Amino acid sequence: MDPRQRPRLLEIIQNLRERITEARGNGWLGEVEGLQVSFDAEMARLNSLKRAPTDGRPQLVDLGMPVFTDDTPPPHRGGRVVRADRGGVEDGEDGPLG
Repeated sequence: MDPRQRPRLLEIIQNLRERITEARGNGWLGEVEGLQVSFDAEMARLNSLKRAPTDGRPQLVDLGMPVFTDDTPPPHRGGRVVRADRGGVEDGEDGPLG
């Protein structure tokens, strides 16, 4: 989200607070629930904006270190494959002529 939109986001949050108060006062429980969902989403946006770098760079995400296991079979390269479990020969990705 563009940091320049923060004032507008604060206006939206304040408006949602007022609407939730009004809905509660009128006993509109369904409306309160819907407004609360919107309020929570806008608060999450505000919190993400607070964590964003202020120098215009995109926020970095830590993807963690990949985990490799020895259980992975090597990739199939096409051609003919003998399958002991099916008792025969199958054509690979290259087709019957490849």
